[in-house]
Amino acid sequence: MPRDATQTRAAILAAATAEFAQFGLAGARVDRIAAGAGCNKQLIYAHFGSKQGLFDEVAVTHVRRLLDSVPITAEDLPGYAVRLFEHIAAHPDLVRLTMWQQLEGGGLAALADLEAESTAAKVKAVRAAQRAGHVTKALPAAHLVTLVIGVTISWLLEGDGSDPRKSIRTAVERLVAV
Repeated sequence: MPRDATQTRAAILAAATAEFAQFGLAGARVDRIAAGAGCNKQLIYAHFGSKQGLFDEVAVTHVRRLLDSVPITAEDLPGYAVRLFEHIAAHPDLVRLTMWQQLEGGGLAALADLEAESTAAKVKAVRAAQRAGHVTKALPAAHLVTLVIGVTISWLLEGDGSDPRKSIRTAVERLVAV
């Protein structure tokens, strides 16, 4: 019995995630994605138009999942940083996809728009927390957002195998202390 379009699309996205995370856009091969998804290349092109279209869909899907799964809690930025770390650590393909996207030229308007919208919402939340006295006013809200995310991501890039949750929490506590 043939799969329905939703199952096929999900299988393609799963296979494409693994392929793009390992090889990037330039190194990925549609024939390997098709084999991993249990379909033919023509079906991939029918669903996504091109390899670039498929990569874009994979990247946006993973970033949107991150944003939906880890909403900012500006009154508890240390907790937010730890939850962000936990989500990204549990989904290592997200970091790889993001790195490949940046290395291979970026230019994905949908992803840029999504990230800009997310950043604006985070900055707005941190400003409100600053006004309420929960977060330091010594740094602009936009800088605090960048620094909190930077502290979190740096541990993932370091990759020494240790559990940095306590260090992340402590660093962000000190960063945002009133």
